[in-house]
Amino acid sequence: MPPATTLRPLLRAQLTSRPANGHLAFIPQIRKLVFEYCDKWPSSANTRTFIRNHLENLARANPHVEIVVRQRTHKEPIIRGFYLNDREKVIPLNGFEVTGVAQKAQLLLDSSGAKIKPLKRRTIESTTEAARGIWSGLHVEEPFKI
Repeated sequence: MPPATTLRPLLRAQLTSRPANGHLAFIPQIRKLVFEYCDKWPSSANTRTFIRNHLENLARANPHVEIVVRQRTHKEPIIRGFYLNDREKVIPLNGFEVTGVAQKAQLLLDSSGAKIKPLKRRTIESTTEAARGIWSGLHVEEPFKI
């Protein structure tokens, strides 16, 4: 006698779908920003000024991003961006004014975390068989006579 098939109950967790960017939703790809600076080095002065005066506004404007401030003793200031695709981007901040630090932070906020792809060396892919398209007897100067 064959075993009786039993119906399993459908659980609510199986009915959910993963959120994705599309027509109705936008999911920012950045999840965390880490500002790292030295408390004594002069190259970190503009980064310290940005953190003191502008970081709170940046955090309020981007509530979806975790913002961390960390001291790196005797090292140059950097900013790290951590993304949903498990990648990270690091930008050194030495030599930038306060507005430059804000621009680099905005660059990381707007970035997707994907690798940079070269635009010049991409191969051309065609959807048709030939570059001119499919040949048709209706488009020749003299039609065939049968």
